Amino acid sequence: MAEIKNYLDEKNKRYPRRENEPEFETEYRRHKRMRLTGWLILLCLLAGGFLAVYFYFRDKIFTGYDVVNTVEREKVDSGTDVSLGTSIMTYSQDGAHCVDLKGNLTWNQSYEIQDLRLALCRNMSAIYGYNGHSIYVQSSEGQIGEIQTHLPIKHLAVSASGRTTVVLEDTDVIWMNTFEAGGQNIYEGQFHMSQSGYPCAISLSPDGELLAVSFIFIEEGNVVSNVAFYNYGPVGENQSDQLVSTFTYSDMVIPEIHFMNDSTAFAVGDNRLMIYSGAQVPTTKTEFLLDRKVKAVYYNEKYVGLIFGSDQAESKYMLKIFDTSGEMVAEHYFDMDYLGMFFENGAFGLYNETDCAIYTMSGKCRYEGKFDKNISLMIPTDTPYRYRIVTDTSIDTIQLK
Repeated sequence: MAEIKNYLDEKNKRYPRRENEPEFETEYRRHKRMRLTGWLILLCLLAGGFLAVYFYFRDKIFTGYDVVNTVEREKVDSGTDVSLGTSIMTYSQDGAHCVDLKGNLTWNQSYEIQDLRLALCRNMSAIYGYNGHSIYVQSSEGQIGEIQTHLPIKHLAVSASGRTTVVLEDTDVIWMNTFEAGGQNIYEGQFHMSQSGYPCAISLSPDGELLAVSFIFIEEGNVVSNVAFYNYGPVGENQSDQLVSTFTYSDMVIPEIHFMNDSTAFAVGDNRLMIYSGAQVPTTKTEFLLDRKVKAVYYNEKYVGLIFGSDQAESKYMLKIFDTSGEMVAEHYFDMDYLGMFFENGAFGLYNETDCAIYTMSGKCRYEGKFDKNISLMIPTDTPYRYRIVTDTSIDTIQLK
């Protein structure tokens, strides 16, 4: 009895009963405080665990990897692998096919194309031949359709919705036709090369609303480039030829133009990087002068990576990474001959058939090592430091350790 009395006395000290308060209300108040205290303790434990994991991955240097899953696959000897959403597409001059991450065949397309070209946007692709007349549009989930043109194809862009824009060359006129995924021709634009120049690069925004075109022409003996943006939505309907903005650059050729997302595009000239912003009427966000030739361009919805020859004797290549605001967020020197590059949260990776290196944007090396098998593709997953590597015989999921 003494122990019970001591317990009740201690309880009353911690949770004193208010004057004229019924017993059940006192008990309820005590229970509520205890439950709140429990939730606060749980939240502290969760926050502590999150911080522990964060600092673990932030500071950890990985020395190897484990293969956590393997799916067998068969690859065409002459085929090229690309990532199509969360699937893998393999294409060659004789056809293309797509498999999901379990190795199941999603679709198979036969054709014969000599000078084969490919346009990609997220999980959508368009296969065509330079100077050909056929376009094969497909997503990671299935085939969309086939489009036939009456004039030879020079350039093509595809959006994530399956909308395509095609540059067709006539005798003295350039046609720029846009098709919906099902093949319906929704827009025809005619350009005279003597007036507007020749389109050397095009890109569609992922939603298919904006079209960016890089034109090149000669003016008084000098090379001049124009970057033009066309809007296929309501804003563009009120403008002549859907043209909503244009930018002129003297003494520069612009062979690369791409949309990063629906409101950000970039163009790479032989002496400048330009980033444009705007979901309806793009404007120049920033420009960055380049002092050397660009060897390769890689990008996703957040970053643009430009690879140059190195200006240092001890390195072979130099990489500069820019974000959507045009700020240079990383500069990195390296020697590894690269097959591909990828971006993930706060980090980037470079790889070839046998080697891989992963760095933070601040330049810290997180992993550098060799693959057990020759690979053709390396793709980040949603799990930190877990990747899918594609080989001739398998799709392997690896976890760095």
